Amino acid sequence: MPARRVSEGPRLTLAYASGWHHREPPTSANIKSDRSTGGKIYISPFLTIPMSENDTQNDKPVVPLSANARRVLGVLVEKAKTTPDNYPMSAAAIISGCNQKSNRNPQMQLDEDDVLLALDELRGVGAAREIQGSGRVTKYRHAAYEWLDLDNPQAAVLTELLLRGPQTVGELRTRASRMCSLPDLDAVKTALETLTEKELVEALTPPGRGQTFAHKLYPPQERQYLEARVEKQAAAKSAAVPDTSKDVIDQLIARLDSVTERIDDLEARLKTLES
Repeated sequence: MPARRVSEGPRLTLAYASGWHHREPPTSANIKSDRSTGGKIYISPFLTIPMSENDTQNDKPVVPLSANARRVLGVLVEKAKTTPDNYPMSAAAIISGCNQKSNRNPQMQLDEDDVLLALDELRGVGAAREIQGSGRVTKYRHAAYEWLDLDNPQAAVLTELLLRGPQTVGELRTRASRMCSLPDLDAVKTALETLTEKELVEALTPPGRGQTFAHKLYPPQERQYLEARVEKQAAAKSAAVPDTSKDVIDQLIARLDSVTERIDDLEARLKTLES
């Protein structure tokens, strides 16, 4: 039975073809370009089809994202790592993740329309996909590893930058370790160096203690104000806090974030049980 071509957009749709085999739920590597027509072939989460090496290349360029799309992408990557049992995610779960109080800067109050528009933006650039779950609820998964060509440490570091904005190496190690093992600062620096080579991350302040890094997915109108704001915040922090107290404060903030995140997760589970 020949494969069925689907043209309605980046949705994982059940299709069949001779020679296909049941396999584990695939990554986006199972969705490949049909270079003969410029179209796409989409498959179910449980089927895959052999492809030539020429079809494995990613033809979706990395482009700047809106603030809402960056938040949604960060939430999808984060929750895939921290709460895999609840992933892929429904729109309602994504809304909750975007608006939670822990591990987010700035705080946002996105509604369903905001999230659905952000998902459309991400799907349009190849960074997220819509799938049909076993029930009636449509769910979504990210394709960040393929779209941005990331490994686990790089994905964890970039996700923290998406969710919290510019941060130092120490802050990134503390916060990204919940998604991937980062045994020391050198592990974070290695990830940052690779991300910088890929032009996904840049240093906003000079090398040395407190050097701040940011991702490069900001649109031009946001990017032009970013460096000035970071420099102003760094100057205010250095003037207000002695060097001997900074490490202690960072540790307290990390512990508070961890407790707040657990509270957010418990509230989300309670809402699920009540619904």
